[in-house]
Amino acid sequence: MRTRSAALPAGTARTAGIAGTLALLALLLTVPAMLVVSAVPALAGSAPAAVSAPGISGDYLEARTADVYTGPCFANSEMDLVGKQAVMAWHVRQGAWQGVPLGGLSVVAAVRSSATLGDPFGGPLRASALIVVDQRATPLQRDALVAFARAMSGELLSTVVAVESAPIEMAVSAIAGRPGDPGEYGDTAEADAGSGRGLSPEAVAARALHPAEHLGHHHLGAGLAVAGISGEAHLKAGAWIDLATRGIGPKDHLCGNEEVFYPPLTAGRSRVTAVPAVSVAYDFRGPGLGMVWSSPGKRNAFVGRFAH
Repeated sequence: MRTRSAALPAGTARTAGIAGTLALLALLLTVPAMLVVSAVPALAGSAPAAVSAPGISGDYLEARTADVYTGPCFANSEMDLVGKQAVMAWHVRQGAWQGVPLGGLSVVAAVRSSATLGDPFGGPLRASALIVVDQRATPLQRDALVAFARAMSGELLSTVVAVESAPIEMAVSAIAGRPGDPGEYGDTAEADAGSGRGLSPEAVAARALHPAEHLGHHHLGAGLAVAGISGEAHLKAGAWIDLATRGIGPKDHLCGNEEVFYPPLTAGRSRVTAVPAVSVAYDFRGPGLGMVWSSPGKRNAFVGRFAH
């Protein structure tokens, strides 16, 4: 038996078709609106973190027993033989840690490990550390400085053999003259090309830590000009640690393929803007690590600033 469906009048069919199309359009317009509304709370929650100022910032100094600014051939010759010791130092210019104000105080960590620090193919570090805290710190500030240093250093300070208090003198020099002044590094044209005006702090840090992006032996000068750091610094922590550095110049290039082979040890845990430097003096004679070391005259230091 054949059935016949009743045909709608032409006007009614057109009306139903238009109504269906309008309903579909309304549904499509509703979906993006729902997505936008649902995304607003997440954006509102993340916005303050994006624009908030660093909670703590200041000067940073690091030295190792292997070159950090070097060519691959030199780095490979030192790997797993030297570079197993390091000193890291922070001078807090402003800010707090765990709610404790630390402005004007310093903390230093000396590290001894079983592998070359920074070697991605090295074995377990099995690092041990001595922490020296500014003797002016209150007991509460002392604990906060130790917690800050451990947070900035990760596994390097997982085993702290001793925490000592001592006078700490630390200073990081800027390039003389206006910010970005090339001084003795590079020429004016290169300094203008690498002035870094308008760059974000992250871009400034990247430019300073990767001077090989600038061609020729003066490429490091552009990085220095961008960061505004001369490479000159000094550190004295009690009778245990002496460190003095100078900026890298043309005579410090040996093979022409130099680059920042090892980044700063704390770069992954805070925003570090630093330039490599030559250690003029570098001695550790502290307790607890079972050894002393001296490694001056190498391109084995970083001088700069940190922010977290």
